[in-house]
Amino acid sequence: MIALSLAEITAIVSGRPHDIPDQDLLVTGPVVIDSREVRPGCLFAAFVGERADGHDYARRAVEEGAAAVLAARPLGVPAIVVDDVEAALGALARAVVQRLGATVVALTGSAGKTSTKDLIAQLLERRGPTVWTPGSFNNEIGLPLTALRADEGTRHLVLEMGARCIGDIRYLTGLVPPRISLVLNVGTAHIGEFGGREQIAEAKGELVEALPEDGVAVLNADDQLVRAMATRTKARVILFGEAADAEVRAENVRLTDQGQPAFTLRTPSGCGDVTMRLYGEHHVSNALAAAAVAHELGMSVDEIATALSEAGQLSRWRMEVTERADGVTVINDAYNANPDSMRAALRALAAMGRGRRTWAVLGEMAELGGESLPEHDAVGRLAVRLNVSKLVAVGGREAAWLDMGAKNEGSWGEESVHVSDARAAVDLLRSELRSGDVVLVKASRSVGLEWIAQTLLDGEVVSP
Repeated sequence: MIALSLAEITAIVSGRPHDIPDQDLLVTGPVVIDSREVRPGCLFAAFVGERADGHDYARRAVEEGAAAVLAARPLGVPAIVVDDVEAALGALARAVVQRLGATVVALTGSAGKTSTKDLIAQLLERRGPTVWTPGSFNNEIGLPLTALRADEGTRHLVLEMGARCIGDIRYLTGLVPPRISLVLNVGTAHIGEFGGREQIAEAKGELVEALPEDGVAVLNADDQLVRAMATRTKARVILFGEAADAEVRAENVRLTDQGQPAFTLRTPSGCGDVTMRLYGEHHVSNALAAAAVAHELGMSVDEIATALSEAGQLSRWRMEVTERADGVTVINDAYNANPDSMRAALRALAAMGRGRRTWAVLGEMAELGGESLPEHDAVGRLAVRLNVSKLVAVGGREAAWLDMGAKNEGSWGEESVHVSDARAAVDLLRSELRSGDVVLVKASRSVGLEWIAQTLLDGEVVSP
C-alpha cells in the first residue's frame, strides 16, 4: 500500500481515532485481516466472521507491529473506529487506487476466472510491476485487500470479480473502476441463486457498464450472452475466441499427447505459435482472453505467444498434475466445480489418458438449485461418453445422481461406483489403481475432495 498517515486514513474512512498517540504515524505495510499475517507497519482490519471475531486479536496484532486497528469499537489499543469495517475497507481501497497510475484490469465469468487472471498476471509482469488477486479473493473483502497491495510502483492491477447476485459487480467496480473489463463466459455456476443464465449475464455485464468511454471491453465472441454485452458499454469492444470475426483468435487448435493445448494465436498485429504448459483444451479460451488484454496493453504477438507458452498455474488445486513414483498421475482440480468446469476437466482427463486407464473422482456441484439433478446426471453421462474408465461418485444425493447418469448411459453398469465419503473413495482407489492410471479429483470447494488427491500423493491415510 502507498504510505498513509493514521490521520489520513481516519479522514478517508470517516473514522474516529481512539488511543492513537501519534496520528502522523505512517502505515507502510499492507492491510490484513488475519493476525498471523501481521507485519510491522501494517493496518489490521478487525472483521467478525463465522468462527472468530477479529477484535479479539487486535492487541496481538498491535504487539506484532500493526500501526493500528480498523475496528467497529474501541479496543484499548491504537484504533480507527468506524461504523462499518467492510465499507471503510472499500473506501480506503478506492482512495488508494485513485492515487495510483496503474492500469486496472477487471475480469469475471462463470468459469476460468482464476486461471485467466493468473495468465494475465504472468503476461503483464513482463511489462512492469503487477499486482493481482490471490486465489479467489474476488468479493467485497478480498478485492479491496488486493487493491491495497498496490503501491507507487505498480503498473498493472489485475482484479478478479465474483458475483452471487445482481449488483455485486457494480459495487466492486465502484470501489475500483476498471480501465479494461474482460468477460469470459456465462455458464451455470450459482444458477440456483440467480435463477437462470440470463440473470447471470445481467450480473456479469455490470463489469462492462462500469467502463469509461476511453476504456476497453474484452468479450468472448463464442458466447452469445457475452457477445451481446457490447451493447451495454460505450467503451471500445475487442472480441476474442475461435469465431471468424474475433480480433484475437485461435486457429489449428489441438492437444499434445500430454493433454496440453497448442494453437496458432492470431492478433491484429500478426500470428504466433503457442504450446501451453497447462492441461485441457478449455485453457485455449483463457489464453485468448489473456492475449487480448496483453495486446491492448502493447505486448507484441511474439511476446504474448512466448509468455503463454511459459506460463504456469499460480493458484492451488486447479488442474494440478503430479505423477507418482509408481506411474499413477493425479490431477487435483478440487478447488471448485460447476457444470462448465466439470465438463472441461473431464475432457482434459480423456485427452491426458489416451491409452491409459482413467478415473474421475467427482463430488457435488453446489448452488445449482432446481438444475442440480439434471446437471449432475449430465456430467455422469458425459464421463461415460468420453470413455472414462471409472467414475467414482463421492458423497450423498448429488453423488448418487452422478452415478445414476453414468449407469444409465453405460452398457454394463460397471462404468461407475457410488461411495459414501472421501475415505471410502481412497480405500477403493488404493485397492484398484495400477501404474499408468490417471486420476481426476474434482468437486465444489465445500465438499473438500482435495484431501483425496493429497492422500493419494502422500501415500498414507490421515483423517479428512
